[in-house]
Amino acid sequence: MQALVQDIVNAASLGSLYALIALGIGLIFGIMQLVNLAYGELIMLAGYTVLILGTAAWPIVVSVTIVMTAIFALLMERAAFRPVRGADPTTLMVTSFAVSYLLQNLATVIEGSQSRAVAFGGSLIEPVTLFHVSIPKINIITLVVCLLLLGFLALFLKRTKLGIQMRAAAEDLQMARLLGVRVNGVIAAAFVISGVLAATTAVLLVGQTGTVDPTMGVTPLIVGIVAAVIGGLGRLAGAALGGFVLGCLTVGLQAALPASVGGYRDAFVYTFVIGILVVRPQGFLPGRAPRRI
Repeated sequence: MQALVQDIVNAASLGSLYALIALGIGLIFGIMQLVNLAYGELIMLAGYTVLILGTAAWPIVVSVTIVMTAIFALLMERAAFRPVRGADPTTLMVTSFAVSYLLQNLATVIEGSQSRAVAFGGSLIEPVTLFHVSIPKINIITLVVCLLLLGFLALFLKRTKLGIQMRAAAEDLQMARLLGVRVNGVIAAAFVISGVLAATTAVLLVGQTGTVDPTMGVTPLIVGIVAAVIGGLGRLAGAALGGFVLGCLTVGLQAALPASVGGYRDAFVYTFVIGILVVRPQGFLPGRAPRRI
């Protein structure tokens, strides 16, 4: 029973983190029809910000990382994506790949390719005992933080003027523009929010691993895209659902597989993902058909 409770907490924690990553990707896709391959580099830039500020108090580290990553995301939108916004999706994707490659190699030149230890959150991996179950602090913090952010994002999209405009732009960007929605501001706000989500993800990942490197955003990017696709690309609720499903699959298979094949867990996970897409190629919550912006 204790092992079951621990697996449930781990699955909820990992699923919420995956949901957070998928939301950052799905938010941009919903409005711009862009799978932002440079989203992983926002996580990487946030990780290096944590490295630089690692000896400061944690509120300073978290707040400065969030602000700096939001600024990075806004600059990325203004410099790289706004000039090609009217292009077809292939051009947008190639642009995002170029930005990703540029930032990753720039980080390698400046910081080197080796992992760097971070003096932040060392105590977060220590376990706490809840109901006779030993759980790392970082898992509880990840679950709480991600659920709070998911709740705040849902309220923002449903209750605020800007959030309603973002939802309208996601439904039909051209019609929203005709009705007076300032598209530039809406898209810029979407990138800022994705930067906040990327910064939060980076802080939680650094708290778990204690290291940063130029490729630290690659795996979260892949996970986020997969989660958004199986949930329903273009639907934020689908992205969150896909993240939780992928997290539960990962932890569930880790617990269920024999030790002799435990190292092949990810192969089994993505086999299940293929099975899900064979049955429901549109995802759990189907999104809208692609459109030009």
